[in-house]
Amino acid sequence: MKLTGAQALIKSLEMESVEVMFGLPGGAILPVYDPIIDSSIRHILVRHEQGAGHMAEGYAHVTGRPGVAMVTSGPAATNIVTPLCDAYMDSIPMVVVTGQVAYSSIGSDAFQECDTTGITMSVTKHNWLVTNAQEIPQVVKEAFHIASSGRPGPVLIDVPKDVSNQMMDWYWPDTLDLPGYRPAGRGDPEMIRAAARALLDAHRPVIYAGGGILKARAADALRELAELTGIHVVTTLMARGAFPDDHPLCLGMPGMHGNYTAVTSMQQADLLVALGSRFDDRVTGKVDGFAPGAKIVHVDVDPAELGKVRRPDVPIVGDCRLVIEELVGAVRDLLAGGSEAPDRSAWNATIDGWRQKYPLAYEPQAEGDALKPQMVLEHLRDSTPDDTIVVSGVGQHQMWASQYWRFNHPYTWVNSGGLGTMGFAVPAAIGAKVGRPDKVVWAVDGDGCFQMTAQELVTASAERIPVKVAILNNAYLGMVRQWQEMFYDERYSEVYLSPDLPDYVKWAEAMGCIGLRAETPEDVQPVIDKANEIDDRPVVIDFRTDSREKVYPMVPAGQANDAIVVPPFQEGRHGEGGH
Repeated sequence: MKLTGAQALIKSLEMESVEVMFGLPGGAILPVYDPIIDSSIRHILVRHEQGAGHMAEGYAHVTGRPGVAMVTSGPAATNIVTPLCDAYMDSIPMVVVTGQVAYSSIGSDAFQECDTTGITMSVTKHNWLVTNAQEIPQVVKEAFHIASSGRPGPVLIDVPKDVSNQMMDWYWPDTLDLPGYRPAGRGDPEMIRAAARALLDAHRPVIYAGGGILKARAADALRELAELTGIHVVTTLMARGAFPDDHPLCLGMPGMHGNYTAVTSMQQADLLVALGSRFDDRVTGKVDGFAPGAKIVHVDVDPAELGKVRRPDVPIVGDCRLVIEELVGAVRDLLAGGSEAPDRSAWNATIDGWRQKYPLAYEPQAEGDALKPQMVLEHLRDSTPDDTIVVSGVGQHQMWASQYWRFNHPYTWVNSGGLGTMGFAVPAAIGAKVGRPDKVVWAVDGDGCFQMTAQELVTASAERIPVKVAILNNAYLGMVRQWQEMFYDERYSEVYLSPDLPDYVKWAEAMGCIGLRAETPEDVQPVIDKANEIDDRPVVIDFRTDSREKVYPMVPAGQANDAIVVPPFQEGRHGEGGH
C-alpha cells in the first residue's frame, strides 16, 4: 500500500493506539494535518503551542500513556520547548511531532526554520530528524517505546515538509532494534537481600517515596511494603497520592515546604529507603546537613540517579514496582527465618509527638481580612469527590494545595515539580480531563500563573471540556513576595499584579466559561457549590485571598532541614528535631 509520509505518520499514531492529540497547524506541518480529517484520532486545537505540550503532559500524568502533541516548525517548535523540559524533569512520557522546512532547505535559514533537534536534544530522552518517508513507522514505534519504557520522558520527531509529501510503502515493524537502550527491570538479588536486612535492622527507618512510584505503577507494592514492615512513608511533591494520606503510616510531604513531621523524621532517621526519588535540592536542603545519620537504600530505574546527590549504601537499579515486590518477598523470607525488627515504639511515639506539636495549621480568618487561601482549599477539598484530580500551577498555591488537599488515590495530583513552570495548571487540567473525562478535575491556580496560559480556556470551551479553575488571587507573585518579605527586608520589587486588572470574571465569560467570585468567607461555599453543579462548560472562580499569607513550614534556601521555620504561632513548641 502506497502512502504519503504524512499519511504514514497518522497511521503509525493510530497503530500506537493514540486516541487524542493536541496541536496547532502551520506551514511545515500542513501536509500531516490533511489526513487527520480521515483519522480516528481526536485532534484538539490549542491557542498556543505551549498549551499543547502541557495538555499532553496532563493527559500522560493521569492515564500513564504518552501524551501526543503536534506543531509546526520554527516558533511553534521553540514554544513547545518549555513543556518538553517540564516533562523531562518530571519523567512524563510525551511524543511531540514538529514540522520542519524541506530537507533540501535545512541550513538555508528558510522561513520558520530552526534547528529543532539541536534545541531539544538536552530536554528529550531522544529525538529524530526524519530524512526519508520510509523511516516513519519505525521511528514512531521507537519513539513510543522510548517515551514510555524505563524512566519515562519526552521524545520529539522532526518531519521535513518534503518528507511528509514523499510516497512510501506502508509497513508496521514487528520488532525494535535499539542497540544500547536496555531499561532496567529486576534489581540485583544480592542488593535486594541487603536492603531487606537493612529494613529489619533499622531503629528509625523512613520510606522516602518519589514520583518513580507512580511512573512504575508501584503504589500497591509500596503500601504492601509499608504495612509489612510498619515503616512510615513520606511522599514527595511528585509522589502525592502514591501512598494514601489517610493511612496511619503516611507522614505527607517532605522538603522546603513539607510538614514538620515529614522533614524532621527524615533528618532523624537511621535508614532512608529512597524509592523512585532523586534527592532533589528542594527535599534535601543543604546536602551535607541532610539526614546525617541515615544509611541509604536507593532504588531507581535510572542508574544516573544513584550517587548523583547522596552516595547510597545499598544501590539498586531496577523498575520500582518489580524491586519493591522482590523486597517484600525478601523481608518475608527473613521474617519466616526468625528475624525480627527491633522495638520501634519509641520512634513511633516521637513521630506522633511531632504530629501533635506541629500540625499543618494557619491562623483563623480575621473579620474584614481577605480570604485565607488554606481555608479556600479546605472548602474545595471537602466539596469534591475523594478521587478528584487536582492540577496546580507553581508557587504558594501549589504548596498549599499539596499540603491541605488529602490525596488517597494515585494519579489524582498533577503539577510541575522539577521545572516549576508557571502557567502549567490550565492546559494540564484540560489534558487531564480529556484523559479522564469520568473524573472531576479542579485546577488550583495563582493569578500570576493564570495570566500566562488562560487563553487555553477558549480551547476548553470550544471543545466542551468542563474543567474547573480556582484562582487564589492575592494580586501578587506570591512566592516571590514571600521571599522578598523574609529575606530582602520587605523590598517588594516587581511583584504586585493588581486584584482587578484583569477582571477574571469578565475574562472567564469572554472565553465561554462561567465566571464566579468570592470575596468573603460567606461567599466561599456557595460559589464552590455552584461550580460543582456545572458540568457542560468550564468554570472559573476568582477567590480574593490575603497577600500577607505565607507558606509554612519553610526551610530557607541554602540551609539544612534542621533550620525549618514553623508558623509564628507554633514557635516555642520545640520538639526533638529542633526548629
